[in-house]
Amino acid sequence: MRNYQKAHIANRYDCEMKTAVIGAGNMGEALIAGLIAYGETPANIAVCEKRAERAAELTSRYAISIAEIADSVRDADAVLLVVKPQDMASVLAEVGTAINPAAVVVSFAAGKKIDFITNNLGKPNSVIRVMPNTATMVGAGMAAMSLGAGVTPAQHKFVAGFLAKSGQVVEVAEELQDAVTATSGSGPAYFFAFVEAMVAGAKELGLSSEVATQLTVQTLVGAAKLLAESGKTATELRENVTSPNGTTAAALNSFTEGELSKLVAKSMKAARDRSIELA
Repeated sequence: MRNYQKAHIANRYDCEMKTAVIGAGNMGEALIAGLIAYGETPANIAVCEKRAERAAELTSRYAISIAEIADSVRDADAVLLVVKPQDMASVLAEVGTAINPAAVVVSFAAGKKIDFITNNLGKPNSVIRVMPNTATMVGAGMAAMSLGAGVTPAQHKFVAGFLAKSGQVVEVAEELQDAVTATSGSGPAYFFAFVEAMVAGAKELGLSSEVATQLTVQTLVGAAKLLAESGKTATELRENVTSPNGTTAAALNSFTEGELSKLVAKSMKAARDRSIELA
């Protein structure tokens, strides 16, 4: 597995790349921002968006162009598919009617395998499969990419490069993408659910909703920052903050009694299994 950090990837690729972004929701917009931060000229980015108001918003914000699918992919060097899994087959069929045969197709749809993309595209274009997560929208995302056959070094560098502008990137074998989905793809929702539980617990102890939320969010943000920057493992940091027979130990004992680790593993397996079913 390769791990790509922002600082380790050059800001520019070796040549200009024309990119078609199909799907202009929050993730699509985050990828547009990443492309521009990486050095892509806004005029070289075409977005396919049926909602006129959304199209106007993106054009105004990023100075990109809006185009129909066939027009956008005809001379694109990269085609980013940022659509729902259930819409992927129909979108691929439309893309396949006009796509530049030299373009790399980059899929961001959960569960859809490279073979599925190739078969429904009906063309032998190279394919990269990516699982991002919602933190991409604030430049702190986690993306895992898997390379299909025929991906060139330039295409590889380009995709890893612009993804790294929106967070961190790892490269994994495609058979591990379902595990990635269960870990980082769905992971933000686990975090949000834990925040909800902590806020509810704090309110039961008498704190106001506003104070409970502020205490919980900043505590978890600070803990994540400490974990990311201290050079210590989660186990070391947990042990450092846990005094024998203290308040933290009492809380952690409750976690152990409730079999927290088993519950998390069971939940992640359920997410992994559902990702397999979506293929």
